[in-house]
Amino acid sequence: MASESAARQPPPPLSGAILAIASVALALAVFMNVLDVSIANVSIPTLAGDLGVSANQGTWVITVFAVCNAITVPISGWLARRFGQVRLFVSCILLFTLASWLCGFAVSFPMLLACRAFQGAVAGPMIPMSQSLLLSCYPREKRGTANGIFGMTAVVGPVAGPILGGWITDNISWPWIFYINVPIGLIIAPLCWFLLKDRETPTRREPLDVIGLALLIIGVGSLQIMLDQGNDKGWFQSGYIVTLAVIAVVFLIYLVIWELTAERPVVDLTLFRDRNFTIATLVLCLGYMVFFGAIVLLPLWLQTGLSYTPTWAGLATAALGIMGVVASPIAGRLSDKMDARILVTIGFAIFAATSFYVSNSSTQIPFVDIFLPRLPWGIGTALFFIPLLSIAFSSLPHEEVASASGLLNFLRQLSLGFGTSFTTTLWDHRTSFHDHRLTEHATVFDPATRQWLEQLQALGMSDAQSHQMLARTISNQALVMSTNDLFYLSGWVFAGLMLLIWIARPAKSH
Repeated sequence: MASESAARQPPPPLSGAILAIASVALALAVFMNVLDVSIANVSIPTLAGDLGVSANQGTWVITVFAVCNAITVPISGWLARRFGQVRLFVSCILLFTLASWLCGFAVSFPMLLACRAFQGAVAGPMIPMSQSLLLSCYPREKRGTANGIFGMTAVVGPVAGPILGGWITDNISWPWIFYINVPIGLIIAPLCWFLLKDRETPTRREPLDVIGLALLIIGVGSLQIMLDQGNDKGWFQSGYIVTLAVIAVVFLIYLVIWELTAERPVVDLTLFRDRNFTIATLVLCLGYMVFFGAIVLLPLWLQTGLSYTPTWAGLATAALGIMGVVASPIAGRLSDKMDARILVTIGFAIFAATSFYVSNSSTQIPFVDIFLPRLPWGIGTALFFIPLLSIAFSSLPHEEVASASGLLNFLRQLSLGFGTSFTTTLWDHRTSFHDHRLTEHATVFDPATRQWLEQLQALGMSDAQSHQMLARTISNQALVMSTNDLFYLSGWVFAGLMLLIWIARPAKSH
């Protein structure tokens, strides 16, 4: 009994060089995971072209990773209790490394999607386990430092992803955006095992909510496939899409009923009885959908509409997160000293103002006018994300925070996938709308159009070449008008969330 009691005692904190090396190793695992969410964004047009699919279909590479990642987050706790945190974490790193290699090796789009699904599934437990292990390595009075390391790494990933992804795509080839994980994984997996194996957590056998997990996978999976393929299939004019919609609705309704009555639910829906957790989760998910939609949309528009290279598209997209690296630790400290709702409101105000400002872009916009106005976006990211976490957990009992964190991360990851699908679908719809409207007016009977064509022909273009130039000009104009529409809509969504957060009560520190 004494040995069992000792085994349950938490291991002592690390110190000195061992603590520094362990922190770096755990941070690199988080960085590798977060990097893979955004590194593919700027490579989508190139990747899709090489594998013979449209750029919109190429975004499935992002959504399938996000959804499979989200599905495994709720069972991370069960897996850790069954196999131990250190074993689970190191195993996930090795499997993630293998999945990354398979993604780069993919020779067809279906193969790439299957490998990304595998990669997302094994990535799910990595972030909660890395955060838990990192906190256990530090003494309680230095947990703020540990959270700062974790937060900084999570913010740097989305900034570095577009830049690194663009450079690799331009100068090497897109498979290397996945191969880059292989050497990192092969170094940090044995390093983490060597440093942390003596800190393994106790294991025990306990039942898994298999029915709830099955309902979750089928319901969420059907919904995501419907969102991804709905535009290509003509939405509810397709029997295939209708079937997916019915399956999603039935299984998700049954999931809610089952989880509310299950003894050990895979998703603890009773947490939504708390007003602050409910409001903060709703605001975070809606905000994250629109936020990540912008990160996906910008490089797509720059490459398809303005002929940017992946490198320059990545540099432009990085503007959305650079300031967040500086603002994150400041936002963390401020959220302990003032009403977090004020910080969230300021964050959404920055998002809204930036969105409205950039919704007036043109096809002649220079790089500096794309990059500089989006720099405040990173400050908004820190001011909305970190204080919302404080609000979400402020009214919950200490013993429910771990479950609430898992549920919040699950829904946040789903929002990432849903936001990508909604954004690309709406962008495609608005582009077609503007293209048709512009084409209706750009006829040979229109004096301005006829004069424009005559000027091109005077420069030496043939009649066919001048009409091709007209079609390309209309297409690019439709793309920028559609992009402006989405940023304008985003501004109003952010403005609405500024009001919604005030339904929550003031956050109380634990």
